[in-house]
Amino acid sequence: MHCSCSCQHARTLKKDAQSHPKYTYKSGDPNGIGKWYMGREIAHVMGFQGIGWLERTEREEEENTSLLIKNMSISPSEVIADIGAGSGYHALRMASIARDGLVYAVDIQPEMLNAIEQKKVSEDINNIITVKGDERSVNLEANSIDKVLMVDVYHEFNFPFEMVASIKKALKPNGKIFLIEYKGEDGSIPIKTIHKMTLKQAVKEFEA
Repeated sequence: MHCSCSCQHARTLKKDAQSHPKYTYKSGDPNGIGKWYMGREIAHVMGFQGIGWLERTEREEEENTSLLIKNMSISPSEVIADIGAGSGYHALRMASIARDGLVYAVDIQPEMLNAIEQKKVSEDINNIITVKGDERSVNLEANSIDKVLMVDVYHEFNFPFEMVASIKKALKPNGKIFLIEYKGEDGSIPIKTIHKMTLKQAVKEFEA
């Protein structure tokens, strides 16, 4: 079974390489998928089984999430997209500020979206809309979003070039993207290297 899956995965990667020459394939980090973009190996997606880690009580202290939300300068009427929304940790906090606007919580895992829907009901929130994205698109209407937030998720995109193009299409002309990743330059952060990004790498990829 393991050999069969590996062979099928290899054929898929080969086909993908032919249609997307911007990506290369080679073995690397055990926590990576063996697919590289602009010199960076793409990390495995964190499954919905890790939802407890997203909701850990010490997250505010570790990541200063309230400062992040403050620095986004969210207006009450803005439309915001939380890409890779996970459990809805940030989406719920932004929704309380954009009370006259909307927050689109986008994720590729139905289990994550279900968790957000449950929170909407339990906390009586009506300005969050869950959206099922896919590996290449955020599935949002063009020219509809004021601000996009991505927290610790971009480095897991299987198709980062296509995803950023999709996000750019969804943004309004003066829209903004907030990319949040663990600093690759800081070796003291107790996160696996493949789950970090350097500022230089982030700028290079977004300029592309």
